[in-house]
Formats: sequence, structure tokens, C-alpha cells
Amino acid sequence: MIFRSRRLDGPVDLNDVCRGDGMLFVRDGVGAAGRGVSLATDEAGIADVLNELVPVAGSAIPPHGHGPQLFCRVPFLPGQPADAFLPRLTVTKDAEGNAWATISGRSEDDVTEVALADALAEAVDAAQPAPRAASFRVSPGTPVEDYLAAVTAARDAVRSGRLAKAVIARDIMVESDEPIDVHAVLLRLRASFGRSHRFCIDGLIGASPELLVQVDGRTVRSHPLAGTAPRTGDPETDSRLAAELVASTKNQVEHRVVIDMVHDTLLPRCSYLDWEPEPSIVTVANVQHLGTSIEGALSEPRPPVMDLVRDLCPTPALGGHPGNEAVEFIRSVEKTERGHYGGAVGLLDTHGNGTFAVTIRCAVLSADRRTARLFAGGGIVADSEPLAELAETQAKFQAMLSALVRP
Repeated sequence: MIFRSRRLDGPVDLNDVCRGDGMLFVRDGVGAAGRGVSLATDEAGIADVLNELVPVAGSAIPPHGHGPQLFCRVPFLPGQPADAFLPRLTVTKDAEGNAWATISGRSEDDVTEVALADALAEAVDAAQPAPRAASFRVSPGTPVEDYLAAVTAARDAVRSGRLAKAVIARDIMVESDEPIDVHAVLLRLRASFGRSHRFCIDGLIGASPELLVQVDGRTVRSHPLAGTAPRTGDPETDSRLAAELVASTKNQVEHRVVIDMVHDTLLPRCSYLDWEPEPSIVTVANVQHLGTSIEGALSEPRPPVMDLVRDLCPTPALGGHPGNEAVEFIRSVEKTERGHYGGAVGLLDTHGNGTFAVTIRCAVLSADRRTARLFAGGGIVADSEPLAELAETQAKFQAMLSALVRP
């Protein structure tokens, strides 16, 4: 595979490049959007694709953070293969506002200057979505009684010493009488969750506040979240709820399990690893979490980013602890297949760098875009109460529900 890149002079909106039928992975305006597919591969082919991508003669050489990007999805269940997509056109944007466009193909005729100009003109010529008066119906995927029974079983498994933590999830279905306007949904997610990792890859869309792993040169970062409280919009009430979250033994235990796993996984790969001594409050539009920043320097030779993703995924924030036992327990009590929910989604570049978020606050769209399947879950420990866990999932569903059902 070969590519041609050039720097863009004017402003670029990655959401408009993606629209409703492209690809997107962006946080705070930094990231990538893609249109078309030059190549799709399973996990086994990712390294070869990245190694074989070279610039065509005469192409500008994109700087760090730009150039070809693979958009990747990793399922929740270990052993299920990830997939990745190389867009025909990729537009990247960095924190300084610099933007580059890259076209990829199999021959020089695929990546001419004219081909790049034409693809870019089509990508940025996006009309804003018009309001539509669609009707929606929301219904449980997982029956509530089944979810409560699974939470109770998980709590009993923790109290008996079988598990330290298990994350129990449920799903709901949103049906529309018109195709869901994905472009409009992504714009609403930007308005409400701009600091989250917003993504759109082959019908998987969402806004995840949780960084699984980021590799930038030798620097590796993670920002696990575990422990949740609602937000009401009233500053005084939200401050009280945040203080209760920090003081909650149940939530601190849930958070500690996740931090210990991420630390123990990354430490053997690093020459040093540092982390915040106490979790801080991470707020998004509808909920607030306990979060801990972790950063270190990878030892040489650097491990492939996908190896780190696989080592960390699923984290105890979406699976539990011990990991294998928790996943098997989840499979035995949840009456639904998670698919990509609870896995990872992100970008890989040709320089060995990558950024992956945990696949939460997400929806899976049907091929006709008339149905969306939403997921939410919570960590179950010895002090968990089933009805409180149900309320937590209801709060988490609001992230995607509010973006989907508004006109």
C-alpha cells in the first residue's frame, strides 16, 4: 500500500469529514476522520499493513501525529479477533490545529495529486444535518429482572471470595421510524462530550471518557475510571455527590482493583511508571467518575501498541478481577453478547504510536440505521446493591440516549 499526504491550509471539522458514513476517533478536536475504505484487515494483518505503507514519490512527508491511520475495534471477549480499517482518505488534526490529508491506495494511479484533491473536496463539502421529526421507541434488551439477578449473583460471588469484582452490563434497544442521522448524533456528542473520545467505526458509535492506553514514542499513558455517581446540573448537589463518591468504600475498592491491574500490566513493560496517589473526580455531562492518571516510559524495544491493548483489555472496569474468572462468570450470568462493548476502539499509525479508549457509552447501529443497541454496566463488589446498580446504568445510558433521540 502507498499513500500521498499534504498539509491543509484552511480550517477542517473532523465531524464533517466523517459525516454519517465515515470513520472518526477524536477528543478535544484532536484525532482523525476517514472516508472510504482502502483496506480492511483482521488483527493478524495489522502489523503487515502498517509496515508496508510507504509514501509515493513526490508526496510531502507528514509530521508526527499525521499520515495514514488504522481505525481499530477490539471486542470484549479475549480471543475474539480485532478488526481494522485503512480509509481511502484520512484527515488528521493535532492540538495546535495543524491538519493533514492523506490518500491511500494500491497503485500510483490511486494516489495522484488529483485523486487527493478530489477526495478532499468531496469530504469537506458536507451539508449540516437538518432537524428531522423521527419517532423513537426505547425498550429493554436485557429484562430488568435478569439484570438484577445477575447483579445479585455477582455480589454473592464476591462475598464468597470467588471474585474480587465483576462488571455486569445490560442493553436497551432504540428503534426509529426513520434512519438515524449519524452525523447529527456525532455533533450532539461533541456538544455534550467534547472531552471524551468520540468514535464512529462501521456502525459502532459513542463517546468514551476512559483512556485505555496511549503510546507516543516511549511515553505510555492510561487513565482508568471506576466508581460512578450521577450529576444533576446543580453545582451544590453535584459537589456533595462527588464528595460522597470519594468517601465511598465500595467505589474506592472498585477503583483500586482497576488501578492495580493496569499498574501490574504496564510495569514490566516500562523503565518507570508513575501514577496519582489518590483518584480525582472526572466529570462528563451526565455522571462523574473516580479516575487515576498513569504515565510511564516504555522499555526498549517498545512493545507493539496492540500487545498493550490486548494485555489491558478487558480491564477490571469492564470485566472484573481476577480477569479470566470474571469474564467466564459474566458469560454465565449475562443473557446477551457484548460484542465490542467493553473492548477497545482507537487509532494506530505507521510510527508505532496509537491511542485506544475503552468502548463504553456506545451504541451499535443496524445496517439500515433504524435500530441502535446501547450498553451500560457497573462494577459489582461486596457492598453493591442491585437497585443502585440499576440506577447507575440508567444514568450511563443517558449519554447515548440524549444524542440519539433529539430531533
